[in-house]
Amino acid sequence: QVELVESGGGLVQAGGSLRLSCAASGRTFSRNVMGWFRQAPGKEREFVAAIRWNGGYTKYADSVKGRFTISRDNAKNTLYLQMNTLNPEDTALYYCAADSRRLYGTSVYPFEPNYWGQGTQVTVSS
Repeated sequence: QVELVESGGGLVQAGGSLRLSCAASGRTFSRNVMGWFRQAPGKEREFVAAIRWNGGYTKYADSVKGRFTISRDNAKNTLYLQMNTLNPEDTALYYCAADSRRLYGTSVYPFEPNYWGQGTQVTVSS
């Protein structure tokens, strides 16, 4: 069974930082684009960031550019999202995702995953 399991969410004050992790099991995604989405209450799920299979290229939503950093460790089959300077508008359920249909893809956007995690809650207080 293939799973993406997120961790690292929590409650943080505005201006603080969190690091999300996403551990994959059941198969490797080391040859695939991976990324993060988020969904705030009452809003649609939105793209946050994506990373090429080898980490050589990244793409960010404008709302997080310069504050968030996506990275991956293929040896550990793990994806990360370092989030700095958090603000209340970042409050959401954060999902890890992967697109297994393209191998060694060079482009990372648009990012259309076919595997999703269950999400980890990030709450930023003002």
